[in-house]
Amino acid sequence: MIFYGLALGIVIGALSGGRFTRLADLQLRWGWVGLAAIGFQIVLFSSPAGQAIGWLAPLGYMLSTGAVLLAVLVNLHILGMPLIAGGAVANLSAVIANGGYMPSTAYALGLAGRGNEAGYSNSVVVAHPALAPFTDVFAIPAGVPLANVFSVGDVLIAAGVAVLVAATMRGATAQLPRSLDGSTPSHSPDGSSGEQLTES
Repeated sequence: MIFYGLALGIVIGALSGGRFTRLADLQLRWGWVGLAAIGFQIVLFSSPAGQAIGWLAPLGYMLSTGAVLLAVLVNLHILGMPLIAGGAVANLSAVIANGGYMPSTAYALGLAGRGNEAGYSNSVVVAHPALAPFTDVFAIPAGVPLANVFSVGDVLIAAGVAVLVAATMRGATAQLPRSLDGSTPSHSPDGSSGEQLTES
């Protein structure tokens, strides 16, 4: 879903007059934390590592998902990040409530062309999952690029990525009021505050 959000954001950004090269100007705090956590999950789910570490795999999944959420929260002032944060909270809540697993259904996994997978998987069939509406109950059908199961949280994350990418390509960055970070808001000569979208 994230890749679809990325593609949608690029298309919207281009159609609205944005420039792809502006994505290089995006500055994220603690970006390395999020990247490291995502890299850890890729290894966890696509190699024998998840099975090899046993009960530590679910714990690692929860901690790495929490690290991604933390990296998002410190950038919450950027357009699109609140949507991404909402999706990350929904996903993390479902994973924690189900002991380090993201439940799915046999129907959704079958629709996506995924069967019983060896080793530790981020989507497993659970008979009576907690927080079922937040789990991987939807699917991109097999035959469609990047077919997989997904959750409501994944949809929010993809939407946030689309907004983030499109806004960045257009040169728009949301700024929090300076009073929120402990300083005094600036004012223009006409008396208005300095809370605005900046255009590069």
